[in-house]
Amino acid sequence: MISAKNLTKFFGEKCAVKDVSFEVEKGEILGFLGPNAAGKSTTMRILTGYFPPTSGTATVAGFDILENSLEARRKVGYLPENFPLYKDMRVSEFLAFVASIKGIPRSDRKASINSALEKCGLTHEQDNFIGRLSKGYCQRVGIAQAIINNPDVLILDEPTVGLDPNQIIEIRNLIKELAGKSTVILSSHILPEVAMVCQRVIIINKGQILTVDTPENLSQNLQKSERIYLEVQGEREKIKKLIEDTKGVLKVSSLDELSESIYGINVETELDRSIRKEMAQKLISAECGLFEMHAKQLTLEEIFIQMVDKGGEQN
Repeated sequence: MISAKNLTKFFGEKCAVKDVSFEVEKGEILGFLGPNAAGKSTTMRILTGYFPPTSGTATVAGFDILENSLEARRKVGYLPENFPLYKDMRVSEFLAFVASIKGIPRSDRKASINSALEKCGLTHEQDNFIGRLSKGYCQRVGIAQAIINNPDVLILDEPTVGLDPNQIIEIRNLIKELAGKSTVILSSHILPEVAMVCQRVIIINKGQILTVDTPENLSQNLQKSERIYLEVQGEREKIKKLIEDTKGVLKVSSLDELSESIYGINVETELDRSIRKEMAQKLISAECGLFEMHAKQLTLEEIFIQMVDKGGEQN
């Protein structure tokens, strides 16, 4: 559905994006993960036709963004990070305005507007002025305008920035519902958002792609040891010694008291060495209460830090 080839963009002497290439399959949710000024928004703006690349090109739904720019843009719905909303317009009026700009035939506009309102949970707000909406509902209006032409590709730049936790969950669920019908590219520097929503992740930094993979594969490829989380009841020092004396344990990184005599423990062990059964037997034999034990993967935050530190190499 999307194919980017060697995209490079200079602003004067500053290189914002350098030799960026990637593919996105139909119906996929792809996450662009990176810090501010990493090149996420620049790449998205190139794909939407907002401005051309200095070199390289891309195709969107089979149309080249340079040779067939208008056709490519017709296939895209775009929510920029700071979307301009006309606060003195009603929601339905604004969507009608967008529908006319996007060239939706007059006979189809009502159905397109109603569909966007329903998908974004805005039907009961359609007669309300945009200026009276919460930030979460304003973000819904922004997504509604992006999907009003039923695009093949949906590009969302930092769609949850500035929202409270409840609003973030609402927008996250909405994006998941839209996936499948549209191919989605979602940018964020909020790491949990990418992990919650996206099937694959592009990690980008200083305008260059460090890696492209699923969150699960990234974790497996970078993880040099196994991590285990336990909740154990008993005497603190006794629990610590039992775990540290288990063969294969590399580090006990925390021993936090959750409630009286119950501790949450993070343990680092040798990779490909299963010691959970032995550890559990030792704790139970020592009359410690074992309430929970499970393996943990690297978080996307840890993955990103490792990728930046290593320049993108996976050993």
